Amino acid sequence: MNNNSPLKWLIPAIILLTLIATLAGLLPGEGQPFALTNFRGEEVTINARGLYYWDTVSSAAQMQANDLATLALGAPLLAISFWLTLRGSLRGRLLMTGTLGFILYTYITMCFGAAYNKFFLVYVALFSLSLFAFIVSMMSFDLKNLPSHFSEKLPRGWIAGLLFFAAAFLSLAWLGRIAATFAPNAIPALENTTSLFIQAMDLGLIVPLCVMSGILLLRRAAWGYLLASVGLMKFLTMGVAVSVMSLNMLRVGVPISMMEVTIFPIIAIANIIMVASLLRNIKE
Repeated sequence: MNNNSPLKWLIPAIILLTLIATLAGLLPGEGQPFALTNFRGEEVTINARGLYYWDTVSSAAQMQANDLATLALGAPLLAISFWLTLRGSLRGRLLMTGTLGFILYTYITMCFGAAYNKFFLVYVALFSLSLFAFIVSMMSFDLKNLPSHFSEKLPRGWIAGLLFFAAAFLSLAWLGRIAATFAPNAIPALENTTSLFIQAMDLGLIVPLCVMSGILLLRRAAWGYLLASVGLMKFLTMGVAVSVMSLNMLRVGVPISMMEVTIFPIIAIANIIMVASLLRNIKE
C-alpha cells in the first residue's frame, strides 16, 4: 500500500466508530414496548428502550443482531485484513474491500432506516468514511494483472452459481413482498419506515452486482475476478449478520418465515466455503 494512501487513516477511524456505534446499540435499556398505529394504519409495536427506542421491536431486534455481528465479526475482519493489506497481501486487500462493502451497506441502512437517535451523526460518518475507503480500495487493484493471481483450480462455476442463487432469492423474496402491496386497500408492511429502502438497495444494487459478477467471472474477465471476490467477502459477513437477525427476531417473538430462517444460514455457510476456496486459490 502506498505510504500516502488515505486508507491508513480511514480504516482506523471506521474501526473506532464501528466499535462505538455497535456497543451503544447493544447496551440494554429500561422500558416497556407499546402498541402504536402508524400514519398508514399499520399496527406496530415500538421498542421503547435503549438506543433504538423509537424503532419497532422487529427493527430493534434486527439492528441489535447486526450490531453483534459487526462487533464480533465485521470489525475484527476489517482490522485483520487491513493489517494483511499493509503487509502487501492480495488476500488481505480483497477481504478488506469486501468487509468495507458490508460496513458501507450497514450504515447506509442505519442512516435511512433507523429511527432518529443520538448516534445519527456517527452513522453518517461511518457511511461517508466507508464509502470513500471502499472506492479507494477498489481503485488500488491492478486489473491488468489481477487474473494471473488466481489459480486455474478456482471453482468459478460454483462461485458464479452462488451469486446467481443469491440474486434469484433476493429478487423473488422482495418482489413478492412488493407485489402484495398492489392489492386493493393493502397496507404496506413498512413498520416505522416511509418506504422499502432495504428492498430498493438489494434490487437496485445487490442483485445486478451478483448477476454481473457471475457473468464476468465465467468469462474470466478481470472485473469478474474482482467483483466476485469482493462480493463473496461482503456476503460472508452479511450472511452471518442476517442469520443472527433471524434468530434474534425469533427470540423476541417476532413472526418470521421458516424459509428466511433456513435460507440465509445456508447462503452464509456456502459463502464461507466459497471464500475459503477463493483464498486457497490466490497466488500472492
